[in-house]
Amino acid sequence: MTVRLPRALFIASRAASLATALLLAVAPTRLSTAGMLEITELLSHADQYDKQLVVVVGRVTDMRIATNREGQPAYGFLLKDVSGTVKVVGLGKADVRDGDQVIVEGIFSRLRQTGRAIIYNEIKASVIRSLDRLNPDLIG
Repeated sequence: MTVRLPRALFIASRAASLATALLLAVAPTRLSTAGMLEITELLSHADQYDKQLVVVVGRVTDMRIATNREGQPAYGFLLKDVSGTVKVVGLGKADVRDGDQVIVEGIFSRLRQTGRAIIYNEIKASVIRSLDRLNPDLIG
């Protein structure tokens, strides 16, 4: 039995697949081949992804710039999509701003304890790429 999708749903599905393929094609080769996750999938199966390399897409909110204990520049922000939010932290300078749509690759921690504080659902970023600043000449 063949199931036919409504034309609009089929087109939207193909467009999303093509957009993901394009993003992975134009992103620097440092992005891993790990499958891209939705934040809801990551949060729903946090134990499965704990201490694993993940790749997620979302919008940057609440961007914070800081300095770690060793005096190195650091950053943190919330990565949001329609289904959830995860915290992203990293060392160095992140070339993103509040409101940017980004791809984040890094190691996910379901929980991390620092002193008395427990931090849940955090990605220690190794690569962040802004989708808002991709070269428009590379797109369609």
